Amino acid sequence: MSKTTYPTKYSPQLLESIPCDPQDDGWISIICTEFTSLCPKTGQPDFARIYINYIAKGLMLESKSLKLYLFSFRNCGEYHESCVKNIAQELNKLLTPRYLEVIGEFTPRGGITIHPYISIANSEDTYQKLKEQRQSQYAPGRYTLPLQRIY
Repeated sequence: MSKTTYPTKYSPQLLESIPCDPQDDGWISIICTEFTSLCPKTGQPDFARIYINYIAKGLMLESKSLKLYLFSFRNCGEYHESCVKNIAQELNKLLTPRYLEVIGEFTPRGGITIHPYISIANSEDTYQKLKEQRQSQYAPGRYTLPLQRIY
């Protein structure tokens, strides 16, 4: 059995895709319950659940590569909003999905919780409308699950 080598710095090149049926128009949802990054100001760890929802267009995420990629944020000094934006941009670049959204539910620090949300849609009207609808209806917790429902 081979031993997994975990990255020590932010590494988007770890992401890999696998082919899927390009005609499939179903949602794929992935939840990372143990995301960690570092506050660039204090150097203290920030913890979050990251939700990735997408509609593929011929390519899906390879799950182990995603795990390693998300782990690469562990020593990365990024604000919550930047982490979520970087994840969305890298996944969009890799997969060019029909629709993609990434939500971060960060653990409160100093009594403040931050839930960044970003969505990206391809140029098709259907997905542009979906993006508009999802953004207009977004509120923290709306597109995520209580922790006990994940396990």
